[in-house]
This record gives sequence, C-alpha cells and structure tokens, in this order.
Amino acid sequence: MALQYEGTPRAEVSLLLTDDATVHSMNRDYRHKDKPTDVLSFAQRDNLPGVPATPSDFPGNEMLGDVIISVETAARQAIEHNVTLNDELSLLTVHGILHLLGYDDMTDEGAEEMRVKERAILVLA
Repeated sequence: MALQYEGTPRAEVSLLLTDDATVHSMNRDYRHKDKPTDVLSFAQRDNLPGVPATPSDFPGNEMLGDVIISVETAARQAIEHNVTLNDELSLLTVHGILHLLGYDDMTDEGAEEMRVKERAILVLA
C-alpha cells in the first residue's frame, strides 16, 4: 500500500524480519551506530557514482532496496504503544519503505512529514 500511495506501485522491496542482535550488528557495521534499532533501510537508489543499480528480477519493476526490522524491538514497542505486534510491524514496514523512497526523519519537519504519510498509508491498508 505504501508504494501505491507514493506512486511507485511496480517496485520491489526486500523485507527481513530478524532479531535485535542481527539489527545491532548491521546498524554498527553500516551506520556506525553501535546499538540496536527497530528498522533499517538500505536503498538501491543510494548507489555510489559510477556503480550501476542492481537490476530487478521482475521486468518493469524498480528495485528500491531492503528493509530490516527487529521483531524483538517491535514487540517491545508494541507493548509501549499499546498496539498489536502486527500493527507495529506494519508501521515499521511503511516507515522503512518511506526511507527507501527518499524520505528522511532527521529533522523535525521530515519526521512530521513521515508520520503524516505513515498514518495516511496505514488507514488505507
């Protein structure tokens, strides 16, 4: 639903549901942040200059990238936010996909823009 909402209905996203230890090591190795997190996104659109994009396995689709979610962290957050685990996983999936599409939550304005889009997408789902 997030891809369709953002006008990219024929795109490919890889989703990995994993544990805190795996996300922690990926966050440390790739983002240089030595701590676990809830969701990581690795966009194919972020290719280095001169390096060709990875082709999609499905003709006509763009390979956006990978979303990695810690189910352990999602479960803790679901309890904190008083929502179901499925709802929290849905939110983190949408959040990760928005990052793949170029949205950034490093500023207050960017974070608010993402929250608005997340709510709109989840209402449609």
